Amino acid sequence: MHLLVLNGPNLNLLGTREPAIYGHETLADVEAACMATAAKLGVSITFAQSNHEGALVDALHEARGKSAGVVLNAGAYTHTSVALRDAIGATSLPVIELHLSNTHARESFRHVSLIAPVCVGVIQGFGTAGYPLALQALHGHLSR
Repeated sequence: MHLLVLNGPNLNLLGTREPAIYGHETLADVEAACMATAAKLGVSITFAQSNHEGALVDALHEARGKSAGVVLNAGAYTHTSVALRDAIGATSLPVIELHLSNTHARESFRHVSLIAPVCVGVIQGFGTAGYPLALQALHGHLSR
């Protein structure tokens, strides 16, 4: 089983961008935790990040036929991107929406997710620990 872990805008700045909200761990730390979790689950993963909406759409399209599912931290595109929502729907892949912070405890514009209705679930508010949780949830969903 192969899974894609896809990260959106500004996540390349983890560890330095607003650490009071997003923590001190870097994206490299997150990738290492994901690789360790994938090894425990017996799955392979591809880890990718882009600040560009179209590149995220392309990554979702390319996952068709390669990945069994996707963990997606779309960052701010969660609240604005109809293109990502449509790409998730078009791939028919199970997607877990992931956020480091609890978006409902933040500004009101972050309370609405355009992608949640086309995802199998949402994990948020657990910081970088959410990534292993999301991988476990996706693996469990696919193993049923």
